[in-house]
Amino acid sequence: MGMTPIIVTHEWQMAALLGYILGSIPFGLLITKLFGAGDLRSIGSGNIGATNVLRTGRKGLAIATLILDGGKGAVAVLIAQHLYGAEGALIAGLLSVFGHDFPMWLKFEGGKGVATTLGVLLALSWPAGLLALATWMLVAVTLRYSSLSALVAIALSPVYMYIFGGESKAVIVLLLAILGTVRHMENIKRLKAGTEPKIGQK
Repeated sequence: MGMTPIIVTHEWQMAALLGYILGSIPFGLLITKLFGAGDLRSIGSGNIGATNVLRTGRKGLAIATLILDGGKGAVAVLIAQHLYGAEGALIAGLLSVFGHDFPMWLKFEGGKGVATTLGVLLALSWPAGLLALATWMLVAVTLRYSSLSALVAIALSPVYMYIFGGESKAVIVLLLAILGTVRHMENIKRLKAGTEPKIGQK
């Protein structure tokens, strides 16, 4: 007996497009340029996320970037849920993080997707999202490494989602955790070498 083919519906395609477009909005880059903090790609790590915005010394801009990057992931899930159902929400959530990591507007050179992933988690299952956020904050406060905080939080997020959101959501979150880990490979190397900068360090 052959395997049943996976049929990609029009609704799935629209959910994927919605997620990617929303996720690919580079809020960190836009905010820092708007408020005269320079081109984020030439500052610190060159990353477009909140951690690198913090290296500009503008804490308010970093917080705004964190909220907006998380918000776009949550909004993608919620809109897709309303328009395309539960499966559409999962697809939109996955593609919103992919869009943040690989935005076509920036030659597919984006961020690492941590805040957007947290936003997706909160929209899919708020208890799982809050646990992941609490994990990030706990590690960040105690060890002061943003990358390590992200790695621990995303590593545990599939477990949180399995408990509070169910198996299908946990599978998508596992894919996000793998993507997030891959995007942090350079950070992992620096953590092992003891050269990873701590939070707030320029």
